[in-house]
Amino acid sequence: MTWYLAAIILPALLVYIFTKVTYNHFVGLALSVALISASAYAGYTETWPIIILDACSLTFGLWLSIRYIKHTSSHQSA
Repeated sequence: MTWYLAAIILPALLVYIFTKVTYNHFVGLALSVALISASAYAGYTETWPIIILDACSLTFGLWLSIRYIKHTSSHQSA
């Protein structure tokens, strides 16, 4: 159960945090995918439901980070 909860929350959180640090949502997504790929290669991701939840969470994190970038760019130009 904790693996499913982690698969729902952590990838989106990683994308959002990396986007805040790098100010680029594509870099944040790439770093998150690299970390998840490394953990899958190490054997921590062994079932398809976990992989699907990771992908959905990455997509949600990308959506959040795009909103964050648009929000900060609109406040900086004003």
